[in-house]
Amino acid sequence: MITSRPPEPQVPTIAIRELDYRRADGIEVTLLWNAETEGVFVSVAERDGGRFEIEVPPADALDAFHHPYAYAAYGHSRTALAA
Repeated sequence: MITSRPPEPQVPTIAIRELDYRRADGIEVTLLWNAETEGVFVSVAERDGGRFEIEVPPADALDAFHHPYAYAAYGHSRTALAA
């Protein structure tokens, strides 16, 4: 006799995780981590509707979170948050 088991439920994996968030003067800054690539990103949403994301070295994540415009100005890569 062949018995079958129901399939194991699949738990969705969340590739992008929010590590920190802040809002000041209409600007929203989010620190994100991509679990698949282990990349760290800072996402900025500006009050005028502008948005950008920059990838930063993990060691600089907290500094970039607090000073995203400085990191964007010094050529850290602007990238989309692809999972």
